[in-house]
Amino acid sequence: MIKSFSLRAGLLASVMAFAPAAFADTPKDVLVVADQIDDIITMDTAQSSEFSGINITNNLYDRLVDFDPLDMEAGFKPALAESWEVSDDHKTITFKMRDGVKFHSGNPVRAEDAAWSLQRAVKLDKGLSFILTQFGLTPDNVDENVKADGDKLIIKLDQPYAYSLVLNSLTASVASVIDKETVLPHVEGDDFGNKWLGQNEAGSGPFTLAAWKPNEQVQLASFAGYWNGEPAMKRVIVRHVQESSAQRLLLEQGDVDVARNLSPTDVEGVETKDTVKIVTEPRGRLLYMGLNQNDKLLSNPAVIEAMKYLVDYKGMEGSFLKGQWKVHQNIVPTGYLGASDDNPWTYDVEKAKKILNDAGITSGTIKTVVRDIADYVNVAQTLQASMAQAGLTLEIQQMTGAQVLDAYRARQVPIFIGEWGTDYADPNTNVSTFAINPNNSPDVKHSELAWRNAWAVPEDLQKKAMAATLEGDADKRKQEYLDIQQEYRDIAPIVPLFQKIGQDAMQKNVDHWNSGGAVASVYYRQVTKGE
Repeated sequence: MIKSFSLRAGLLASVMAFAPAAFADTPKDVLVVADQIDDIITMDTAQSSEFSGINITNNLYDRLVDFDPLDMEAGFKPALAESWEVSDDHKTITFKMRDGVKFHSGNPVRAEDAAWSLQRAVKLDKGLSFILTQFGLTPDNVDENVKADGDKLIIKLDQPYAYSLVLNSLTASVASVIDKETVLPHVEGDDFGNKWLGQNEAGSGPFTLAAWKPNEQVQLASFAGYWNGEPAMKRVIVRHVQESSAQRLLLEQGDVDVARNLSPTDVEGVETKDTVKIVTEPRGRLLYMGLNQNDKLLSNPAVIEAMKYLVDYKGMEGSFLKGQWKVHQNIVPTGYLGASDDNPWTYDVEKAKKILNDAGITSGTIKTVVRDIADYVNVAQTLQASMAQAGLTLEIQQMTGAQVLDAYRARQVPIFIGEWGTDYADPNTNVSTFAINPNNSPDVKHSELAWRNAWAVPEDLQKKAMAATLEGDADKRKQEYLDIQQEYRDIAPIVPLFQKIGQDAMQKNVDHWNSGGAVASVYYRQVTKGE
């Protein structure tokens, strides 16, 4: 919850929080971050699905299992659950809760809180609840299948899923453990405290929510009673700074410690400075091209194949995408089980023309819409030039993000160029949306990317994707995802192009920065600042 904080913190906040004036040399125990956070609409982990919102809640709440920001390679580790057991039939997981952990309120963290948190997420059916319901949990059965028994939490699944899939899913924000006793007095009707938690928090994480002013900034205060040790940063201030040039200026002046959204040009501008360093990490976000199969021309297999050779991958990677996107032609991002480094397509206009000519296609016009983000528009215009060389005309109309998303969800975008971000740290997070479409009818309104592009995914490929969720042997499961991606590359009209590379610019005295890499969101608890 939003709580009162110490006099020192209050004085600091009065100076730093909402003051427009710049200040140099941030205090040693305060981390100031410039970021684009105007997409935050709620602090309720059962509803939040925006990148910036989850970056905040990731530090307010704990989960049963989580990543260690100082040892990401190890994968998920015990967090609020100190251990777990999987039944012989792989359909029941029993977690033993860590003893002695307190919420920010001082209430003990109990198995009952963990059960209630998962139950409310499923019943509210908002945001990323599908991460939990994919295991057969429904509003009608979740009370029976997610139960507390003393210091144990018992989760029953409808299928013998790979336990790594289940545990990776429980690292997601939607699986955060909430202080039931704090929230219950704020419940309105059947909202499970959703309205109250939209503006407040009831977690046990390393930070409390000290203040939030939408579209301006969020303040986090360290939690002295954190079970894993109080963070070195007593306060984290995340300021909304929209423009890259403004973030760069604040960083150069010493007014912020970290700038998270610098353009390639601004990164080049600051990386040679003695006081600044650039930390790069692959992120779990793909930039892809969706070819809508409702479009007569785009549904031609020859056009689908030719389009894969009309993308100037290396040219874009080396110019306007420089340093911030890398060529990645697979649906599982680098950093995930089963990720592939195979990038078989090259920019080859003559090959594309031959494929089209052999199919009797010498011309054609496609009208599409693109969100007014520089990277998307530049990719679309580069593609437009390549298509023209092959005899195809691409007419581009720029729209706002909301307009493009509305059209995309209605399956009305012929060529979609945009991003997809992973929802949890398992390959199924992407395979389930790129390669599964249970019903291609226009009336069902599915959220899968395959459905949005009107692609009736071959039944055999969908069966392989489903089977991979049940494979308990990690090596076999990895190979299954590699095989799925190879087949996907050959036939799919949804074409992965690039994977995001995060470039966070920061003062050289900032140590142990971790943006969450490809599998998680930013962590602040391990950050320190030197001289």
